[in-house]
Amino acid sequence: MHIGKELKEIRLNAKLSQDKLCELANVTKPTLIKIEKGSNNYNIDKLIQLFDALERVIKISTKAK
Repeated sequence: MHIGKELKEIRLNAKLSQDKLCELANVTKPTLIKIEKGSNNYNIDKLIQLFDALERVIKISTKAK
């Protein structure tokens, strides 16, 4: 599952509209829409703000090739 799909699922389970989550996270609606649709072109700080507003922990890891 990509991060945007997971974010949307958590938002819906919390019964939050996109507008309300954006307000809580101080993120613009176009940014949230872009992330939920699976874009990989976003600021990681915005993603953290969204998960913080949802009171969820996000774990980011990288793998060296």
